Amino acid sequence: MSTTTPVGRQRATAGSDPAWSADPYADALHTGRGPLFLRRADGWLLPLDVERWCEEADATDLDVLRRCEGPVLDVGCGPGRMVAALGDRGHRALGIDVSEAAVAHTVGRGGQALLRSVFDPLPGSGRWGTALLMDGNVGIGGDPVALLHRLALLLAPGGLLIAETVPGPDVDERALVQVTDLHGPPGPAFPWARVGTPALLHHARTAHWRTDEEWSTNGRTFAALRPT
Repeated sequence: MSTTTPVGRQRATAGSDPAWSADPYADALHTGRGPLFLRRADGWLLPLDVERWCEEADATDLDVLRRCEGPVLDVGCGPGRMVAALGDRGHRALGIDVSEAAVAHTVGRGGQALLRSVFDPLPGSGRWGTALLMDGNVGIGGDPVALLHRLALLLAPGGLLIAETVPGPDVDERALVQVTDLHGPPGPAFPWARVGTPALLHHARTAHWRTDEEWSTNGRTFAALRPT
């Protein structure tokens, strides 16, 4: 597959979200630890598992990687544990993220990554074997149906999407959130979604995807989908 040269210093494109380049997120990736949260306008806080993201891929992650097919696009790759693990296993893999700190961290681990939004023009469009939405990234953009429509254009015919969902089966929500460490000022507000597996499968049917598999491992839940 032909790709542009991945670099950690590439400027963000117009579709990038400045919230994930805010200091709290960049600082957390730099130190490899939280606390870090997504905060809704009503004050509700969602803890973000920065420590796990910055470590090596764990057994649950590796269980996901065993299901990957062909070249892999990791959407919202964060600090790159999945991209690095895929490379170690001989997969061609590219991470994309709107955080410059995340892209730099991924490149520093030996992975390939671009500073891009999934809604930006991307290399290999229509030829990716697998797309990953780990760590709640099915929430990107705050509209799962729009995200699924976009991913269908990026995957090869019959390609595979693996999405990590919220373990709560009844979760299906949209909100404006901010990244915060509860100490300094939060980043700007941006739209986000949280969906459990039943909600994701409902949105998938709306967006013309079919369910290939659903499973849970160590308290984390996943679904594998293919566009129809």
